[in-house]
Amino acid sequence: MSVNIAVLGAQWGDEGKGKIVDMLTPHFSAVARYQGGHNAGHTVYVKGTKFVLHLIPSGILHPGVTCIIGNGVVVDPQALFKEVDELARMGVNVDGRLLISEKAHVILPYHRELDVLSEARRGERKIGTTSRGIGPAYEDKIGRRGIRMCDLLGDRDALAQAVRENVHARNQIIKESTLDWKPLFDQLVTYGERLRPWVGDASLFLARLRDDDRNVMYEGAQATLLDIDHGTYPFVTSSNASIGGVCTGLGVPPSAIDGVLGVAKAYTTRVGEGPLPTELSGDLAERLREGGQEYGASTGRPRRCGWYDAVVVRYSARINGLDAIALTKLDVLDGLPEVRICTGYRTSKGVLTEFPADLRPLGTAEPVYETLPGWTGATRGATRFAALPSEAQRYIKRLEEVSGVPCAIISTGSDRGETIVRDDTIIQSWFSKQLA
Repeated sequence: MSVNIAVLGAQWGDEGKGKIVDMLTPHFSAVARYQGGHNAGHTVYVKGTKFVLHLIPSGILHPGVTCIIGNGVVVDPQALFKEVDELARMGVNVDGRLLISEKAHVILPYHRELDVLSEARRGERKIGTTSRGIGPAYEDKIGRRGIRMCDLLGDRDALAQAVRENVHARNQIIKESTLDWKPLFDQLVTYGERLRPWVGDASLFLARLRDDDRNVMYEGAQATLLDIDHGTYPFVTSSNASIGGVCTGLGVPPSAIDGVLGVAKAYTTRVGEGPLPTELSGDLAERLREGGQEYGASTGRPRRCGWYDAVVVRYSARINGLDAIALTKLDVLDGLPEVRICTGYRTSKGVLTEFPADLRPLGTAEPVYETLPGWTGATRGATRFAALPSEAQRYIKRLEEVSGVPCAIISTGSDRGETIVRDDTIIQSWFSKQLA
């Protein structure tokens, strides 16, 4: 009997999903990414070597594992080729192990232009996008004028017409310069030839894996609080980073999801604009930022840092039906005299204990904190829960209580081996047959 689980972000992204996916991959035949674009950055350290992935699932670092880019992902061919070439330079060959859904939409050069223009027009209300064309590509998708992978490989006349119409629409918006459709069409034809060996029916491939009782892991990018429907709108990404995106972004039924693992940091970060109720400033914020190397893997932007927000994680648990949490970067808190957990937001109308849809109260809200003692001993590199300082154990147990989800995995460093997998959690039950 196969085990198919989803691994997704339970906060505002950058939680360390790449490491968790990489660590779990040996249990799986395939890892399938279901949404987002190359605005995602999954960083994995293997024996001291740093790999940064943007489109290709983190499982690619394990020989024999098939990696799938689903139809819910928008793909910039140039970015994909760059990633493939960099992996090859580092000794990782994707040929025969990479499958891109024929229904995945393509990011085109004018999408990047429109992204920059849209952000500039917002002025002070800017969202903080990566300006990589992700949003405009999704806009074209929803507007039913997008260009898909199958279009690059199909009828040339139909592709030429689509490119011509889209470039004409672009030229009506950006009047300062005119784009010629023909060179872009020729470029897309060239891209299609290189992409051809990798493009296929991802939904059918996944169905056949399940029929053969092969394990599949569904990999999310960004996170629940950046979800277009359930995140801190409008300061969100343009796709469904929460659990529903698995079904729509890969063409699999809900019954194909056996478990959901949410990834959360032992504190909280976010990149870009929008609310962050527990945000810190000054020396403590800088301490977390430098200790956790909180800089965007895709953009290098410094991340905003704050204490662990249990309201956010409880919300993610409800939206996604989380079975367990993988808690990351516990070691960043080593040496702090005290640690805090946010359990609510104090507003003019009382204390909120559930995350609101209307973000305005969060602008003046004061976090309600529980304060626990810190620890002087090191957690870094620990591989057993009992080896953690007693104060760190207490902190984790309290996080479980206020978040309502068990911490099944605890990351105590950047490398694969610096991880605790607790033997009293659902992770063991998921893989009991494989581990027996």
